[in-house]
Amino acid sequence: MNPVLLTSLLLVAAPLGYLAWALLDPGNKIYKSVQANLTRGISASEEVRSDRFGALARIGFRLTPASYIEKLDKLLALAGRPATLPLGRVLGAKPALCLVGAGLGYLMASAAQKPMITMLAIFLTVLGYFIPDLLLYSKGQERQKAMQLELANTLDQMLISVEAGLGFESAMQRAGETGKGPLAEELVRTLQDMQVGRSRRESYLALADRTTIPELRSFVKAIVQADAYGIALSGVLRIQAKVMRVKRRQRAEEKAMKLPVTVLFPLLFFIFPVLFIIILGPAIINAIATFSGS
Repeated sequence: MNPVLLTSLLLVAAPLGYLAWALLDPGNKIYKSVQANLTRGISASEEVRSDRFGALARIGFRLTPASYIEKLDKLLALAGRPATLPLGRVLGAKPALCLVGAGLGYLMASAAQKPMITMLAIFLTVLGYFIPDLLLYSKGQERQKAMQLELANTLDQMLISVEAGLGFESAMQRAGETGKGPLAEELVRTLQDMQVGRSRRESYLALADRTTIPELRSFVKAIVQADAYGIALSGVLRIQAKVMRVKRRQRAEEKAMKLPVTVLFPLLFFIFPVLFIIILGPAIINAIATFSGS
């Protein structure tokens, strides 16, 4: 073989072989870094098992069924995945609060040996375990209500942008950048899912999975169907924006019709007694004084 050709092959093969060995060697730091980057965010349970959340998180992961962990992850998604409440911290807080509730219940039960106190101790133990669930559920409901209130205005803004000549994704990006609320954050996250390689259908369906608002889910389904069948998204967006305005007006009318019933109980129990005291009080005092004098 030609020596020049042999030398050229060695000069090409040797660096490539060393590079492959450096990347694929299990004990190499580069290999570990690549594996960590590839597996990051794939499974919430693997993140919980890591040391970053401490021993309580690992204990909570072992004690919690996998289906229940998925339910907590769903609650976190509905709550917007707050940075202060990652899944590992929630799983670590549940057994800790359960132990705190059990300790308080034991102190109360030992101080007073009564059946009601024992039932209260059990209730405190159970309540301590489910406090994180209640907090996540409450935060998720508040976030979903805020998204529902913003939906009609956001669709109107997107419709104006589309009619002005922008594409649907560009209109979504503009609505997400100029908006200030959870719905704008979800739109930005959907666009980020597309940028990292997810298909449009998967990104839109992921948006629908992160919400419980029927209007938003129907809007996503309409967009997915229009994209699948090649229908112009501007017409779909126009119809959906009109429907959202009608539903917003219907919700306002429904709340207005419920207002008299809501005001009735405070009126009966707090306002009417005070009025009766102010109006009939002097007359009753004068009648008592008159009869007592006679």
